Amino acid sequence: MFAEFINSLSDLLYTYILIVLLLGTGIYFTIRTRFVQFRMFRESIRVVMEPKDDENGLSSFQALMVSTASRVGTGNIAGISTAICLGGPGAVFWMWLTALLGSASAFIESTLAQIYKRRADDGSCYGGPAYYIQAVLKRRWLGVLFAVFLIMTYMVGFNMVASFNITDTFRAYSFFNEERTPAIIGAVLAIVFCICIFGGSRQISKVTEFLVPMMGIFYLAVSLFIVVTHFQLIPVMFKDIFTNAFDFQAVFGGFTGSCIMHGIKRGLFSNEAGVGSAPNAAASASVSHPAKQGLVQMLSVFIDTLLICTATAFMLLCSGVAPSAELRGMPWVQAAAAEALGGFGTTFITIALFLFAFTTLIGNFFYAEMGLRYLCGKVPGRHIMTAFRLLATVIVFGGSLMEFSVAWSTADVIMGCLALINLPVIILLGKPAIQCLRDYIRQKKEGQNPVFKARDIGLENKTDFWQ
Repeated sequence: MFAEFINSLSDLLYTYILIVLLLGTGIYFTIRTRFVQFRMFRESIRVVMEPKDDENGLSSFQALMVSTASRVGTGNIAGISTAICLGGPGAVFWMWLTALLGSASAFIESTLAQIYKRRADDGSCYGGPAYYIQAVLKRRWLGVLFAVFLIMTYMVGFNMVASFNITDTFRAYSFFNEERTPAIIGAVLAIVFCICIFGGSRQISKVTEFLVPMMGIFYLAVSLFIVVTHFQLIPVMFKDIFTNAFDFQAVFGGFTGSCIMHGIKRGLFSNEAGVGSAPNAAASASVSHPAKQGLVQMLSVFIDTLLICTATAFMLLCSGVAPSAELRGMPWVQAAAAEALGGFGTTFITIALFLFAFTTLIGNFFYAEMGLRYLCGKVPGRHIMTAFRLLATVIVFGGSLMEFSVAWSTADVIMGCLALINLPVIILLGKPAIQCLRDYIRQKKEGQNPVFKARDIGLENKTDFWQ
């Protein structure tokens, strides 16, 4: 009964509500920022490599890696497979469109998080949507609701999916036993996860700073190798993507299973643009101007979808293995890799998904910790944090025992609720972020390294920083 209910609710959210809200918000901010995701792309790459302004905060690169660790995960591998198997190759086009438009929303929400970030007792900074909701709308109850859904989305929904998909990769091996293996894998994963998160948010940033670039580069290299060695299938692949994407008779004949719905759903799950997650990492960065973190988090959406997700889609569609509903998720990915690379392919996908999913687990916990911090009104006490981390560990173990559709749909629904709060809020509060962008561009044209002052956009004495 629960599976039926959660699947129906997921279809309702992504068929009628979130598609309009996501694309509408993306189009709105793309126009308001005058296509910031395209004209400031080179600048976003430059900003990432800048050193941090304060030793107590994260650098732009560290903040990028924390947010990318959460974005780049099981959605980039199993999620893309699911979207194509259930929606067709056209889902890839709608995934691209979601990312291109959503990157403008990502810029706005992360710039707002920087503008309204708070100063901790140790001099570091923190913040996110819950804080800019309270600072501007003066509605703490709405901030509390957002923080609760943030914890539910990342510590519960997304981490259960990540844990499930790690377990799912081992089904391809002969030693897999349905009764025992998921529990063993879940226990090992939970122990390693527990060790990492008890190191705190700075330990999380150190782990992700090392793992994310390494695994991303290696995964892209292997995906490119598979595509190049099947180059004769590339023209057919592009034809299938665009033909299926614009086959409107098929799309509107059964929208809940269409390429549009699956492309947008999996695109949002993967890049999280507009959901309100990345601003929590963005607010922790020490930069001279809020727009810098807006640009960095905008870049993270490109890395996630236009690089990693596209690499997965091309690898699958060029593998020569036809997609089907029975192969959705990890089975198709493993079959495609094995077809191209033999036994090494299956092993490689297992290792790649483990690394992607593991960094997702610890990156997601960083966001959940930010939600708890808001609920407590300060840095949580030692006993509260210990209990919170142990609960997160139990959830990771439980996720490994879940069923496919329940795991994915639960995460989709909780994430959808988070987006339903954040997207209308950033539409209401977007003006300071747009003014901040104009201030940044003005200073750049004057040959300066932009430094933000709140009074320059009429926010004097309204922020903790920038005075």
